[in-house]
Amino acid sequence: MTKKIIIVGSGITAITAIKAIREIDLDSDICLIGEEKFYPYTRIKLSKSLFANLEENSILIQKKEWYEQNNVKILINTKVVSIDSNSHEVSLSNGSNLSYDKLLIANGASNNVPPIDGIGMNGVYTLRSLNDALNIKEKLNENTNVIILGGGILGLEMAFILHQHNIKVTIVELCPRLMPRQLDDKASEILKSKIQSCGIQILTNTCVNKIIGTDNKVEGILINEDVELKCDIVIHSIGIKPNMDLILKTDIKRERGILVNNKMETNIKDIYAAGDVAEFDNQVIGLWNIAISQGKIAGYNISGRDAIYEKITPVTMLNAFGISLFSMGCIEESNSTKVLSCEDINGNSYKKIFIKNNKIIGAIVIGDARRSPLLKSAIEKELPLDGINLSTISVDELLDKLKK
Repeated sequence: MTKKIIIVGSGITAITAIKAIREIDLDSDICLIGEEKFYPYTRIKLSKSLFANLEENSILIQKKEWYEQNNVKILINTKVVSIDSNSHEVSLSNGSNLSYDKLLIANGASNNVPPIDGIGMNGVYTLRSLNDALNIKEKLNENTNVIILGGGILGLEMAFILHQHNIKVTIVELCPRLMPRQLDDKASEILKSKIQSCGIQILTNTCVNKIIGTDNKVEGILINEDVELKCDIVIHSIGIKPNMDLILKTDIKRERGILVNNKMETNIKDIYAAGDVAEFDNQVIGLWNIAISQGKIAGYNISGRDAIYEKITPVTMLNAFGISLFSMGCIEESNSTKVLSCEDINGNSYKKIFIKNNKIIGAIVIGDARRSPLLKSAIEKELPLDGINLSTISVDELLDKLKK
């Protein structure tokens, strides 16, 4: 029987779900509904392509003809405003209603907006959408002075791109260290030193009290004890928030994100959620590879193939500022029974391995990218370290054993 499948959202989760559905089901009607005016594009290219070609066609996930070839109806610049799970209908911003047999909510997340006085001024930006990127790009020139709020991976990637184009950048981070969820104190200090050696100012443990300006145009920020830092643009990057406005008047269960099981099913029959909007096992991850995996599982289950999502350990990688960085898994010493670490005297290389119950549960590597795949494999496979004396072995000796 031909089904009506509606997918809300136009990111990689949605496209991966469609591909999974079409592996099994060539006949069901699929309607993809996206709020942006663009066809689905590769969001992770936005910062890297900021000074390159940001035309829609250059960053599309699939060419526009792909949708017709795969019998997918696509509605862009259209918002789903409500869901009626009893009648199996969604209401759209254009006033129309569409019925569904299966519904996938894959409308992603939005960047958090910090509660700072002046955050709505002209010259304050975030980078989540193609429109955001185009707006930022329009304001940049070699004389622009940019302050980035947030010392996480996205803020640092943005700082690197701007620095490469000779734009003055200052990074302001509220926490005591950069990338606080992925790095320990030592690794963060090495990273901070590398970034500062490029001429970028970094202020950690720093609170922004206010964004200031005249005629609603940014001229600077006030930080600790009302010290003024001048700038032309503020870009904030302080985490994400799942887009859940759509389900607030439904019985779909939610906490930080929409709660799903290992089939990407919500608590409401025939409604699924996946990607940045979904919460699985008490986590909203917000990473590209996890969005792909969850979209695939959702697509399979929507089309009738029983598929189970296996939790993926998040991986963070950064190649910028003349440094390669890898972080994965649990990096809390309090959760580990053994921690191995080593550092070269010049601070160019740092490795730390976190072990629990004779298995590697996390790792931080700076400067030796060739070893990272060994650690990634060991963590993902929960490789037992049988026969290894962890009380005497060095980090490099352990890595050599993992290679065998």
